[in-house]
Amino acid sequence: MAADAAQETIKSHESKGNWSVSYKADDSPVTEVDVATEHAIKSVLTKHMPDAAFYGEETGHSSPHSLDNKTAQIDGVQNATSLWLVDPIDGTKSFIRNMPFYSTQIALQHAGELCVGVSNAPAFGERMIASSGFGCWLNNEQVSCRQTTALADAFLSTGNLDRLAKQGQSWNVFGKIVQSVRRVRGYGDFCHYHQLCCGQTDLIIESDVNILDIAALTVGIREAGGVITDLVGQPVSLETRSVLAAGTHELHAEVLAMLKPCFNENTVEVLS
Repeated sequence: MAADAAQETIKSHESKGNWSVSYKADDSPVTEVDVATEHAIKSVLTKHMPDAAFYGEETGHSSPHSLDNKTAQIDGVQNATSLWLVDPIDGTKSFIRNMPFYSTQIALQHAGELCVGVSNAPAFGERMIASSGFGCWLNNEQVSCRQTTALADAFLSTGNLDRLAKQGQSWNVFGKIVQSVRRVRGYGDFCHYHQLCCGQTDLIIESDVNILDIAALTVGIREAGGVITDLVGQPVSLETRSVLAAGTHELHAEVLAMLKPCFNENTVEVLS
């Protein structure tokens, strides 16, 4: 229902045209469509789960309805039993340029574990739904990762790599990985995560993400049989800023063994 509400809001604004674009403090763009879509999602989610906290890309953190002062809101989001994680339009830069590589990301974390994920890409015609123990479904068909275990056989897709490129040793290792795989592409955003879940891509490396970008997709990868951590092998958490995802444990372990020695305490803080 929340994904449907988001899709309808996006469609309505697209048909009207002339929506505004502004820029955040980090110079990333935000449109009035992003904000309206997040409000539409939040309205649905809070109606059906009023005791869950909410963390949205555009509206920030809010506690369950039972908590109403600022301190309680912050503590409520951090300690809430259930927490919604929402990016109304992941891929806003693509959206602004009328490219189909944008999506709505909705995830539920319960008792500290990501357990439900919806990744809806309306312009691309794909909706991925996953929940713990119930598999990963793409357009109503259950999907799974390809069983590629060797780097030499792997298809690699990359997304944002800015911070990785600034770390000399790890950038050199990334170059070795690029030379070792069978094929390299940079599909980015939701697209290569959907590909990983349905066996089209085997390996993903990104160094510049936030949890709202990947929470729903993390559930999908796990339910499709894959592995996802940050670039130093730490589990995905609210603080995750990088991704190493693979269709098999063997492939993930091989690449992690190449990357992990590159990072000292300073780079771990940047890339974890």
